Amino acid sequence: MTDPTALWITAPERAELCRAGDLDGEIEVAALFGGISRGTERLVFAGRVPASEYDRMRAPFQEGDFPFPVKYGYATVGRVRSGPRAGQEVFVLHPHQDRFACPETAAIALPDAVPAARAVLGANMETALTVCWDAQVGPGDRVVVVGAGVIGALAGYLCARMPGTQVTLVDIAPERAELAAALGCGFAGPEVAPGGADVVIHASASSAGLATAIDCAGPEGIIVEASWYGAGEVSVPLGGAFHSGRLRIVGSQVGRIPPARAPRWSYRRRLTTALTLLADPALDVLISGETEFEDLPARYGAILDDPATLCHRIRYAAR
Repeated sequence: MTDPTALWITAPERAELCRAGDLDGEIEVAALFGGISRGTERLVFAGRVPASEYDRMRAPFQEGDFPFPVKYGYATVGRVRSGPRAGQEVFVLHPHQDRFACPETAAIALPDAVPAARAVLGANMETALTVCWDAQVGPGDRVVVVGAGVIGALAGYLCARMPGTQVTLVDIAPERAELAAALGCGFAGPEVAPGGADVVIHASASSAGLATAIDCAGPEGIIVEASWYGAGEVSVPLGGAFHSGRLRIVGSQVGRIPPARAPRWSYRRRLTTALTLLADPALDVLISGETEFEDLPARYGAILDDPATLCHRIRYAAR
């Protein structure tokens, strides 16, 4: 049997398949599918992780150190190879690698209603769930989500399933209107984005998007910042009605569980819940392409640079 192989980012905007470390863990997993998280992985690929965040941005089972070389990623679905759980399909927060070993507790069994090909959205759904907790959305709220990428779309999807909510996805790409409709949300371009929202979620990772989000918030409204800018800087328009409207901007980050839930929720419970939320076939609309693992180094940069990329799926030849 050949050695396990992983995708390494070896230099700015350069990816290679390299031999991975020896398999050393409680269970062995053969990868079936992986998911590329475009926003974060694009920053890692370009070497734009700030030095101050090197430790906090380490992914589970990451090898190497920022900026390079580094084995990064956190969405792999595979099949347990041996032991009492042999044959079970699991989700693991693991970098892009065809075979690996991990602690048994790190491998979350897929719910029966969630196919492996869709379960690659598990980490994204976990982030969206955390965003919704930070947003404190309630029944009947008017919610605007600026940025209809994977995180924004999933957050909108979750909010739209709360009784009485009115959820609008806002994006500069008019073709995202079909995505919004598939997920049960309304759609608007930035120039006609609705105002007076009770809650605004910003997920476009742009200054223009953040300005739109602030404009959409009603008096005493909350803007949840779900974007991560890495080493980049953004301008924040705090003039106009920002102060008179007593608006609040709240940062959301999946690396921690919000304080109100931390006494009861473990990271495992949150990820397990996120996977159960993927049972809806409508979410397949978020898979925007697929690449064989062996072809990934040649295509990785283009996938990350393409603004049309939502969740790009990696297909492994499980063995």
